[in-house]
Amino acid sequence: FHGIISREQADEILAGVEGAYILRESQRQPGCYTLALRFGNQTLNYRLFYDGKHFVGEKRFESIHDLVTDGLITLYIETKASEYISKMTTNPIYEHIGYATLLREKVSRRLSRTKSESRKASVTSEENTPVEKITSLVRRAALTQNDNHFNYEKAHNFKVHTFRGPHWCEYCANFMWGLIAQGVRCSDCGLNVHKQCSKYVPNDCQPDLKRIKRVYCCDLTTLVKAHNTQRPMVVDSCIREIEARGLKSEGLYRVSGFTEHIEDVKMAFDRDGDKADISASIYPDINIITGALKLYFRDLPIPVITYDTYSKFIEAAKIANPDERLEAIHEVLMLLPAAHYETLRYLMIHLKKVTLHEKENFMNAENLGIVFGPTLMRPPEDSTLATLNDMRYQKLIVQLLIENEDVLF
Repeated sequence: FHGIISREQADEILAGVEGAYILRESQRQPGCYTLALRFGNQTLNYRLFYDGKHFVGEKRFESIHDLVTDGLITLYIETKASEYISKMTTNPIYEHIGYATLLREKVSRRLSRTKSESRKASVTSEENTPVEKITSLVRRAALTQNDNHFNYEKAHNFKVHTFRGPHWCEYCANFMWGLIAQGVRCSDCGLNVHKQCSKYVPNDCQPDLKRIKRVYCCDLTTLVKAHNTQRPMVVDSCIREIEARGLKSEGLYRVSGFTEHIEDVKMAFDRDGDKADISASIYPDINIITGALKLYFRDLPIPVITYDTYSKFIEAAKIANPDERLEAIHEVLMLLPAAHYETLRYLMIHLKKVTLHEKENFMNAENLGIVFGPTLMRPPEDSTLATLNDMRYQKLIVQLLIENEDVLF
């Protein structure tokens, strides 16, 4: 650290020493710090920040030395390989050329031949040359062709990632450079790509069950794709149990079960998935099962009626003419993601069955609308006032969906 010195003085100190750096306090802005770095026979100056880690851009480093190391790598690549970088996304290997095609064919043959065998079996080429690693790209392609019958579209959940050792992008097959945060990884399927390549990757994420740590609080589309089901298995299991023994139960969905027991059901699904035991021998009170189903919907990070469509549903509910209102609701339903639409459709069919036993359970479509309105749809902004203002429309939307499920779906 050289205290308060000018750019010219920093340039004199660093002259002729490629890759050298110093820190200085700015003459123009005392209290602000600058990293002066010698690269390409010139001194480059960067405003330096600290929030527990050092940074000049998006990446944060424990030490200035690491920051400079990463910066030199990036500057070198961007200077010497600008043509390489500009061409990275023009001819991607993602779907149709290079090693991806070769390995996909082998994995596809293996999966179709040994469905019952462990997926961890080693794969060899026709010449018995071992393939060291099946990339997430190939695994995803094989799943698409062989296993996933409910191929809902899903965007990748990319997060900045630091790779240990040399790594290559699974979109363009080019090297991922840098000391840390060299690219991004999909936390749902494990796809590794450059940050700039992530903009071009299709919405074809095939989540890996090993990466899905829980059932509750998991994105709906992610869960159904990971389990290869049309709907979340929580919804199927709970509705199956409710219809088997609870349709005539008084106050169904309105009466609450014990919170501790509902939490037990939640933990069972998180732990055991579709093998969770929610039978009458374990949970004789059907209100525990209805409570667990409602809790699942409340815990979704994106509600069944998504944030993107929320305002459109509310506007549709405000239409006075009944026929026009139903038409508007139907149009908005078509905007829901496929997994959300299928889940909502299945739930409405079930709730219609509940209303058919109104004489015993005292639950009509309006009562169910009061219960499920705020459970299935929430305003994008966490505003108490907006929620209170919209409650009657939330109730009306669910009521209309139940009463007209045969028409709307």
